[in-house]
Amino acid sequence: MRILKENNNILMGLLIGVIVPILGYFAIETIFDLLTQQGIMDEISNSTGSKRRRTMALIALCCNIIPLQVIKSRAFGAIIKGIALATMIYAGFWIYYFQSSLFI
Repeated sequence: MRILKENNNILMGLLIGVIVPILGYFAIETIFDLLTQQGIMDEISNSTGSKRRRTMALIALCCNIIPLQVIKSRAFGAIIKGIALATMIYAGFWIYYFQSSLFI
């Protein structure tokens, strides 16, 4: 937490807000692959492949809620703004990228 106190700025929040969803996406993808290999989850078909990727991206985006809540309890306002900004940018990109399957 000392690093966060010294770097209580929007740039630090942007950095956290960009990295956490990327790590979350890879973690979720790894979990889905392991479940598929174990036979617990069905293999991805062409029709549901984009839905699964869309869902994994949305869950990864929601991973920003965890650091946001932890940092909110410590009252680092500038970092919270950076995380929120990164989340909004990712959400806008998510809507743009998946607009064909969202707005039918």
